[in-house]
Amino acid sequence: MDEQVTVFETVGGAPFFTSMIDRFFELVDADPVVRGLYPDDLTESRRTTASFLCQMWGGPTDYSLERGQPRLRMRHMPFAIGQLERDRWVEHMLTALGEMGLDPELEEAMVNYFETASTHMINQPE
Repeated sequence: MDEQVTVFETVGGAPFFTSMIDRFFELVDADPVVRGLYPDDLTESRRTTASFLCQMWGGPTDYSLERGQPRLRMRHMPFAIGQLERDRWVEHMLTALGEMGLDPELEEAMVNYFETASTHMINQPE
C-alpha cells in the first residue's frame, strides 16, 4: 500500500509551524508597517496562524473546527492591506521559513503558497 505523506508530517508536525510562526511574529512585532494589522497581544494571532498552516499543509483540521472555513480574504478585509503591507508580511514569513532548514523543493512550494496567498489579501489600491 502506497500512503502519501503530508507536508505536515514531513516537517515534523505542529512544532515546526509553531516555531516558524513564533519567529514570524517576532519580526512582525518589530515592524511598524505590519504591526498595526494585529492586536496588541499576539498570543491568539500566533495560535490561529499556526493552526491554519497546520491544516493547510495536511495536519489536523482544528482551525476549521474552531473557526469555520478559512475564507482568508474575507477575514482580512477589515485590515488595510496594500502592496507595502503584503511585501513586508511576505518578507517576514519567508525569513521565518528560511530559518527552518527545509528541503529546497519543499521550501519552494511553501514560498509559492505564501507569495500567492498574500497577494490575494491586497485590498487597497496603490
